[in-house]
Amino acid sequence: MTALLRRHPILVTCFALALAATLFFGIRTVQRTLYWMDPAHQAQALEPWMTPRYIAHSWLLDGRELSEHLGVPPKPKERPTLETIAEKRGVPLEQVMDEARAFIEANAKRAPQSPPAAPGDGAPEAPPGE
Repeated sequence: MTALLRRHPILVTCFALALAATLFFGIRTVQRTLYWMDPAHQAQALEPWMTPRYIAHSWLLDGRELSEHLGVPPKPKERPTLETIAEKRGVPLEQVMDEARAFIEANAKRAPQSPPAAPGDGAPEAPPGE
C-alpha cells in the first residue's frame, strides 16, 4: 500500500475521496429511504413546523407546485415553515394550512392514514404472543 501511495499519490488520494463521497451519500440515501418508508412519516396531518418540501415528501406531491400554491418565492433563502409563510403573508396560520390541505386533497398520490381501530371496535385482535 505504501509503495502504491508513493508511486501514485494523486491517484490514491482521488480514490480515497471518491470512496469517502460514495460512503457519505450512500449512508445518507439509506437513512432518508428508511425515514420515508416508515408509515408514521407518510400522509401526516399538517403541523405549523412543517415545510412545503416535508409535506410534499409525506404526501407524494410536487414540492415546487405546493410552494407556489402557498405563495413561497421560487428560490427562498431558507426553507419556510407553514407558520413563517403565514407570518410573511400577514394571514392567519389556519388559512395557510387550509390552502395546503386543499392542495393535498386535489393532488395527493397517497391516501390519508386512518387511526388504528381500538380493540372492541370490530377489529380482529392479534393472537396472544404476537
